[in-house]
Amino acid sequence: MTDNGVILEGQLRECYGRVVYSHKTHEKCADILLKRHNRIKIYQILISAVVTGGLIAALFDFGALAAYKKLGAYFAVLLSTILLVLNSYTKDYDLGEIAQKHRQAGADLWIIREKYLSLLTDLRMEVLSLDAVRSQRDQLVDDLHTVYTGAPNTNHKAYVEAQKALKELEDMTFSDDEIDAFLPKELKRK
Repeated sequence: MTDNGVILEGQLRECYGRVVYSHKTHEKCADILLKRHNRIKIYQILISAVVTGGLIAALFDFGALAAYKKLGAYFAVLLSTILLVLNSYTKDYDLGEIAQKHRQAGADLWIIREKYLSLLTDLRMEVLSLDAVRSQRDQLVDDLHTVYTGAPNTNHKAYVEAQKALKELEDMTFSDDEIDAFLPKELKRK
């Protein structure tokens, strides 16, 4: 490979690495938001149930519990206020919808990631001219711009989880044995 080819490969490798991280970060961000969304929904249901129980206790005379009517009413007011805050938050900030946008960004980034990998392979095999590689690189940059323009922002927690998944848990790496397990015997290396 020529010096220009090595320089171009270096740039493509850098772009590939950034896309790998962006893809995984969007996936992790979607996971975090969906977990938070589900937790809030459970809180809403539980608080609604307790508020309803408190109101029933305040409305009806249950003998021994009659002394706690006023306390139950105050407790119901407090919990209904908390429920109002949760409902207002979910009205203005739809975590499920934002998580879906992160999933879509991840899916869009996945295909770009695979195209970068294929382009790196083609460059190393020297089956494309450097002009053809540069042309495809420029198209991928435009594709990335389109994805990033429509994607929601990620957060630091999602990046840290993506970094852990990629570096420590090796989410993107496979041994020959793992790959061979998926392939028909004619394509196995061992």
